[in-house]
Amino acid sequence: MRRRIILLTTAIALVMAACSSTGYEIEGWEPTTEPETGVESGPSVDDARIVPPALTATARNQLGYRFPPAPPAGTGPPEPELVESLDLLFQAVEIDVNLDRVAEIGASGDPRAAWLLSDLLRFLGPGDTANTVVDAFEELTGATLADDPVFGRSSWQSMTDHLIAWDVPAIPGYTEWKGRLYTAIDDRWAPFFDDADADIDWRHVSWGGVFIDDRPLGTVIPCPRGCIPALDDPLVTDADEGSWYPDDRIVFGVVIDGEARAYPKNIMEVHEMVNDTLGDRRIAIPYCTLCGSAQAYFTDRLPSGIEQPVLRTSGLLSRSNKVMYDLTTFSILDTFTGEAVSGPLGEAGLVLEQASVVTSTWGAWKQEHPDTTIVARTGGIGRTYDLDPLRGRDDDGPIFPIGDVDDRLPTQAKVLGVIDNGQAIAFDVSHARAVLDAGGTVTWQDIELLPEGSGVRAQRIDGGTVAGHEAFWFAWSQFHPETLVWTASP
Repeated sequence: MRRRIILLTTAIALVMAACSSTGYEIEGWEPTTEPETGVESGPSVDDARIVPPALTATARNQLGYRFPPAPPAGTGPPEPELVESLDLLFQAVEIDVNLDRVAEIGASGDPRAAWLLSDLLRFLGPGDTANTVVDAFEELTGATLADDPVFGRSSWQSMTDHLIAWDVPAIPGYTEWKGRLYTAIDDRWAPFFDDADADIDWRHVSWGGVFIDDRPLGTVIPCPRGCIPALDDPLVTDADEGSWYPDDRIVFGVVIDGEARAYPKNIMEVHEMVNDTLGDRRIAIPYCTLCGSAQAYFTDRLPSGIEQPVLRTSGLLSRSNKVMYDLTTFSILDTFTGEAVSGPLGEAGLVLEQASVVTSTWGAWKQEHPDTTIVARTGGIGRTYDLDPLRGRDDDGPIFPIGDVDDRLPTQAKVLGVIDNGQAIAFDVSHARAVLDAGGTVTWQDIELLPEGSGVRAQRIDGGTVAGHEAFWFAWSQFHPETLVWTASP
């Protein structure tokens, strides 16, 4: 039995976009109360503590659902019959889905193939075909997805959350089959899949709902098929001319060699990537709306033989974090760490240096930095930006798969993340700011936090620089699972 696959329409891309400038409405979805974590409101100056990672924990998602035990995963090569079913399914998937092949995969007894069912489901609309994929997954893994409250809003998110939480290994040949599916959707992703040496866990990579931004540097024309368009060398003004932006709205503030600049959140929500020059340094600022994380990377002063990167958004995600890449070499770089993980830059071992980013209200930022510049109202490209283009889309928890969560802090808690001598530490921003405002100090080893604007900034106690940026706790903790936490005492 064959069913036409429902994918690749502009309408689906606009509706399902992870990072588009339109709102994202989820029918029947209501925010829930986070589980108790021991973090109290109104902390005093003296009640901070350092919380190490838990040694044992029951895996649960952001809604408190506890994942069932993982299915026993096979080892060694898959059975020839399963390989044949996968080959037949994925050789013509751009045309239709053979439900008989899906059923065969479900009956194969090899849970490692469940990742490919998840990949397929990502591109299916509601209906019998999607239901057949869910049935095959449940037969293969023994899970009952309807027990998971996430399932009511997204069967694909629930399915993928289970696989991540279980850490089911990928079936041998997985990347090739997945590459067939993804390049059938957009062949411009082919270079990412072609690098057999890429340091990428392809199990965690998914479609973000939009397509790749491969426009040359300085292009202002939108992508024909829809992408998240980077903003290159935006027009900036002084603070007085930035009065169009309300004082209580958020900016991402960067200071390099004494020169300060504010990047308004509403503009960053539309572009999610800026290539710019500040303090005579070339920088790139990716903003992952889903992670609540804006970072600043230096893209100049590189090792000999490496051409200056031009960073772009691929349209792919990794555990809800945007996958960025270099337009010049088509090398993927880890958005959270700046490490090149594929392509020529990966082969060269490039890791981009970071600068600090402060999340602050515009009013507080310009008061502290009266000489700051701010991106102009039109971005210099004649565009109009809504003050709240995403309509709070990311306020109530992850809308893309992240697997199990670290419950040392609430999922959406804001943390300032810092790496010091290889050790990651996350400072609970609300508590840290309360301590600082009360006249206390926030320190860990030789790192201290200082108030800046309405946010916080990290530096060394001796005045030396250290990069830090704000993010949602779920994002920081999943990319730095061994992180320590500075937070309130229970």
